Amino acid sequence: MTQNALDLKKYRSCLDGCNLVCARGRVTNVIGLMVEAVGPACRLGTVCEIQPGGEARAVTAEVLGFRDDRVLLMPLEEMRGIGPGCLVTARQDRAVIPVGRGLLGRVVDGLGLPIDGKGPIVNEAEYPIYAEPLNPLKRSRIRTPLDIGVRAVNGLLTIGCGQRVGIFAGSGVGKSILLGMMARHTAADVNVIALIGERGREVNEFIEKELGEEGLKRSVIVVATSDHLPLIRLRGAYIATAIAEYFRDLGQNVLLMMDSVTRFAMAQREIGLALGEPPTTKGYTPSVFTLLPRLLERAGTSAGRGTITGLYTVLVEGDDTNEPIADALRATLDGHICLSRELAMQNHYPAIDVLSSISRVMDDVVGPGQREWARTFNSILATYKKSEDLINIGAYVAGSSSRIDRAIRMINRINEYLTQEVAARVTIEESVNQLEEMIMLAGSAAAHTTTAE
Repeated sequence: MTQNALDLKKYRSCLDGCNLVCARGRVTNVIGLMVEAVGPACRLGTVCEIQPGGEARAVTAEVLGFRDDRVLLMPLEEMRGIGPGCLVTARQDRAVIPVGRGLLGRVVDGLGLPIDGKGPIVNEAEYPIYAEPLNPLKRSRIRTPLDIGVRAVNGLLTIGCGQRVGIFAGSGVGKSILLGMMARHTAADVNVIALIGERGREVNEFIEKELGEEGLKRSVIVVATSDHLPLIRLRGAYIATAIAEYFRDLGQNVLLMMDSVTRFAMAQREIGLALGEPPTTKGYTPSVFTLLPRLLERAGTSAGRGTITGLYTVLVEGDDTNEPIADALRATLDGHICLSRELAMQNHYPAIDVLSSISRVMDDVVGPGQREWARTFNSILATYKKSEDLINIGAYVAGSSSRIDRAIRMINRINEYLTQEVAARVTIEESVNQLEEMIMLAGSAAAHTTTAE
């Protein structure tokens, strides 16, 4: 009798995935990018379809809020043709993204759909777009360095697997070049690159010029350019994070790069203002400062072997590193890399201002020797920067200070260490060895000078 029993599990699973009740409503008002409707019965995050009427195809929209007895929706695509009386149907109660290993080497949009003309993507699972961050007590400590392939970062601002770092930069100082170098040269297993709110022409430029064919093979690129609706730009950031979580759960070390998190904040500002939120500093709504840490906290270590190392570019308007988004993120992230316009104007690339940058986990992932060499390096550079004006105008007299004399002797070697060709890859081991050699040389030169005196 047991042998003849029917296995109903697969049938139950099919039924669980069926919407047996169709929830419908009607559009009552359209204001800007916001659609108001009476019904359907739904929850925040529910995906609905709005039927414009006639033979026009349905427009997908997401429920973002409620006002009195009205449902507030924002379309995920062109909304022309929508008006009062249009039918609204709830289709998906939970926002998910299909994921799989087939995503590697592909370019998708802010909805997770391929836009590279390479055909459909084979999916293996579904991941929630708006997932909760991991329990902090289930995260392992950051103990392992991640080779980024950039000498200045590897040697002086070492990043750990699972760290979250902000790249603070104004426009035109080389942040895209730096991201391309990291994506191409990193030792991470997978790159997930989110281009949020950027110019359309920069997408192909980044893929072909900065990333290259080899970098693309182990990367997933999510594109939501500035011409997309704000909800698409917002979802692009969440989708990229969900994809990174999928590869993390496979036990891989993922490098998640988002350019830029400021555009994510701007998109949420547009949505918040449309929903009626009160503006605060520079027009940013309160929800912006709630969503930012929830998004960033999804990166990091996990209870398993996999990690997500997050690199988030932050646009500083007018090179003001104290503007609201930069200020909020500086307190949330595990370190920041500041790019200097002054260095970029001197053709010093990557334009990393190491004295203004910090990695909060570096001491946990490097040895005592490297820590001491990095401190000595920064001390020599700081001494030179403090006296640079006097040196340039010829007011400094050689021999007045042994520390300044050493800084003057070393400055050319320091600048050589901090600069790097885009195509060149410098491993962590090479970065540390070159740093040690430089500091030992500086110490020998200082001892020789003292003996001579």
